[in-house]
Amino acid sequence: MSTDQRTLGGRLPLHNSEALAPAQRKLFDQLTTTAVPWAEGAGLRGRTEAGQLIGPFNPALLTPDISSAFFEIQSAEENHTSLSERTRQVVILTVGAVWQAPYELYAHRAVGRQTGLSEQAVRILAQGAVPNELTDAEAVAHRVARALSVGHGVDDGLYRQAEAVFGTSGLMDIAVLAGIYHTVCAILTTFAIPAPS
Repeated sequence: MSTDQRTLGGRLPLHNSEALAPAQRKLFDQLTTTAVPWAEGAGLRGRTEAGQLIGPFNPALLTPDISSAFFEIQSAEENHTSLSERTRQVVILTVGAVWQAPYELYAHRAVGRQTGLSEQAVRILAQGAVPNELTDAEAVAHRVARALSVGHGVDDGLYRQAEAVFGTSGLMDIAVLAGIYHTVCAILTTFAIPAPS
């Protein structure tokens, strides 16, 4: 087993594409042509030099039918949200800070920087705090995501404030996005998936 297989797979061996069942192979090919180029475009690793998937993509191959449906939900959220990309990354990093899932924080610190958040802002969000550079709307989105992630609820005052900023459909977008990344972080944490060094 290579160093990448021992370390980047966490508790799982990295799947070799030659040994995959047909449903796994279909998902592997889909991720290789969609998720991996997205990751590499954001300046992060989504596969090893040998082409094995890492991060949440490797464990996704364990349940290809469920994982395919989950990636469809992720894609629908990303393509049909009312939230700005910066606000999305604030929500994702807020959820990641609660879980402290290394790969998630590694990935979305990079994506957050691409959306215009400073290195200091993504670091502060990853630590669970609120950077000064957030807009008022981004700060409200952070508060909602944190309330959902830590207290599992949104009090009436925060709800009214968020509704005034995002509307009810925007609140739905925040809740769905937070839920998606709770799932991603749960997978990464279950299998102890590390960030690449």
